[in-house]
Amino acid sequence: MTTNTQSSRVDLVVVGGGIVGLATAYSVLLQSPSKKVVVLEKESTFGAHQTGHNSGVIHSGLYYKPGSQKAKNCLDGYSRILKFCVDFDVPYEVCGKIVVATSENELGQLEALRQRGEQNGLTGIRRLSSGEIKEIEPHCAGVAGLFVKQTGIVDYSVMANRLVEQIKSLGGQVLTGQKVSEIIDSAHSTIVSTSALEFSAKSVVTCGGLFSDRLAMLSESKLDLRIVPFRGEYFELKASATHLVRNLIYPVPDPNFPFLGVHFTRRIDGSIECGPNAVLAFAREGYRKSDISIRDFTQTLAWPGFQKVARKYWRTGLGEYHRSFSKSAFVKALQKLVPDITTADLEPAGAGVRAQACSRDGGLLDDFEIRQFGRVIHVCNAPSPAATASLAIGQAIASRVAVIG
Repeated sequence: MTTNTQSSRVDLVVVGGGIVGLATAYSVLLQSPSKKVVVLEKESTFGAHQTGHNSGVIHSGLYYKPGSQKAKNCLDGYSRILKFCVDFDVPYEVCGKIVVATSENELGQLEALRQRGEQNGLTGIRRLSSGEIKEIEPHCAGVAGLFVKQTGIVDYSVMANRLVEQIKSLGGQVLTGQKVSEIIDSAHSTIVSTSALEFSAKSVVTCGGLFSDRLAMLSESKLDLRIVPFRGEYFELKASATHLVRNLIYPVPDPNFPFLGVHFTRRIDGSIECGPNAVLAFAREGYRKSDISIRDFTQTLAWPGFQKVARKYWRTGLGEYHRSFSKSAFVKALQKLVPDITTADLEPAGAGVRAQACSRDGGLLDDFEIRQFGRVIHVCNAPSPAATASLAIGQAIASRVAVIG
């Protein structure tokens, strides 16, 4: 056990100050206001990684398998997030989006998406002709489309800050600069250690995002999944070209690949984001092409599941890397949706890194994955739409924490 300068007894420790961890702490305190809850975040600010690099879409629940955790939590989380935004003055807008088929061979998948959305409880999904697409997005081209009115936009960093405020107002602690190094479970409590602090907790929840597997391995050394980091790189439309996109324009996704393809997103500040691609990151926090972690990269390459993924998707991967290094290739992908886009219209924007869990047998886990080992609950896989679903995920975990005691 680490030598610590301070030790405290609490009811719950939440490891990870991204939006899922914060939503969990908030949900527990709403359900049990007398609980002593502490959130530990390794960075100097909250929401520094997936939350802070999120494109800010409030997802409707269109894409997810009916009955899955993604489907149930996205729809539940959608209504919760809108209420939270109203209650705590978080700017948001329900603007709707279109999903566009750019060729006849995508029409079957477009219809399957419509049916899936309706099975998930979405109302008002409207099939669009090529002319109707132009009425909504005048510069968009497609043979057919769907209008999904429930989709919205928000700034998840602002929402994370509001969650921190509410956690504090409910009596919780939120501590930054506290990287967890040890979690030791016992019959009556769990010890959570950082370099400076030690907590004895009745229960622990880890929401480590890009490091969720390493936190889970503190409870289960033979964990059968690993996080594979995928960097998504973006461009932004220059001010002179923002008129080309009104709201959100998405392609029909590849059903065999867990990413939505390059698309256009109007952000809450009015800027238009274009992307992302999806390339293997050489570091778990590798936001730049030059970011390399030998430990992270070698662990990815050594994982049997990733080796199987690489063999299966190498052609797709090459295309993603081509777009990463070729602006013209990126533009060509965008022009399938908005032909008027030119290279001169784009300027480089930020990047995000998605934490994608990969099983030993080569499966890219599509659904949320939450595992429990004694008094410790680990969120092992929480990709998109986890931000939209965060308050629903938090409530589900709060129910588990209540059972632990």
